[in-house]
Amino acid sequence: MVLQPALAHLLPHNMTAQQPRPKLITLITLSGLAVLSMNMFAPAMAAMALDFQVPYATVTLAVSAYLALTAALQLLVGPLSDRYGRRPVLLTSLLLFVLASVAAATAGDVWVFLVARVAQGAIVAGNVLPRAIIRDTTSVQEGASMQGYVSMAMAIAPILGPSIGGGLAQWAGWRANFWLYAVLGAVLLLWCWRDLHETHHQRSTSMRAQWHMYPQLLKAPRFWGFALCIAFSVNAFYVFVSGMPWVAGQILHLPQAQVGMLMGTISMGFFVGSFIAGWRSKHHALTTMMIAGRSVALAGLAVGCALSWLGWVNPWVIFGSTVFAGLGNGISFPSSQTGTMTVEPKLAGSAAGLSGALSMATGAVLTTITGAVVQGPWAAQLLLSLMTGILLVAWLMALWSCAMARRQEAPPPQRQP
Repeated sequence: MVLQPALAHLLPHNMTAQQPRPKLITLITLSGLAVLSMNMFAPAMAAMALDFQVPYATVTLAVSAYLALTAALQLLVGPLSDRYGRRPVLLTSLLLFVLASVAAATAGDVWVFLVARVAQGAIVAGNVLPRAIIRDTTSVQEGASMQGYVSMAMAIAPILGPSIGGGLAQWAGWRANFWLYAVLGAVLLLWCWRDLHETHHQRSTSMRAQWHMYPQLLKAPRFWGFALCIAFSVNAFYVFVSGMPWVAGQILHLPQAQVGMLMGTISMGFFVGSFIAGWRSKHHALTTMMIAGRSVALAGLAVGCALSWLGWVNPWVIFGSTVFAGLGNGISFPSSQTGTMTVEPKLAGSAAGLSGALSMATGAVLTTITGAVVQGPWAAQLLLSLMTGILLVAWLMALWSCAMARRQEAPPPQRQP
């Protein structure tokens, strides 16, 4: 209850459903900054360890602890936005991100830095809530189309982030990355204060009432169909990132610069797929786009997997097949995300947060399995086989979602006289 007055004063008075919805560029930028916060500073981590005079493993907590907190925060951010509104939660999150960025940039002790770095995880609201805002303000098909364009930021940021961060660290030192975070966060905070009107107006009377509605979402099979499709689609990417550096270096014997370039191909595939989703989702049902994307991803990986077991282990086969995983993910991801939030529209924020947390939790398990399995002379074949198996599950979840949608649309059987 302490949070209620703290958040409520940020909500504009006289806000109605007729307020203009936020600009698409606002939602894209929010998602982009949330993704950029994960990896832009990564090239400077070795310099940070030297500056703080600590082992490199200590500095890596800036990544692992951050991911752990963001996974937990996604379970909190969604329900808070369903109770108090999207605007106050997003503005509060941006303010915390700015303060944490300044604290990280000025930290003189590694543990102070790590606390500040973990506090930057508040920006996860910028990844979760734009999806809920789109669901609040659009029809199902239009929402999936807008989700596609927002997802494009999720593909570009991981590619550009390390390049920007590495150059900035070389020119002005590692702290410059966190000053840039602070500036970007402050500019976006001011922009959102102006552009981000409230979009969620059907709220529960208290957080207790909000949590009592949560089981409605957890008991809905349709939600789990959409959410598990997302989780296993995203996890194919996590497994790729976890296992491909070993395969590219130890099996394909590629130089590091080339490895970095080729690993970006899966994100480029996701970018193209997200554009296709933004273009075509208005004209097709959610489950149609999901099955199309999952089929593209599974077919591409299956062909590459088969060729690798036949002895065709080379960059063309490995990266040529994995790019289909990114392409298929981009096509299906927006529709899957929209689907999770159509099950219980009053819990759209909660659904977005729970779906994201589920993806991260299952990703942690599967990347651990990847590290244990993908090694030795058969590493390339095993990596592609693991990814193919994961994408097969995602494809089955898409089919399950389609079957449940048809069952829901089917008219009830008429009683015989």
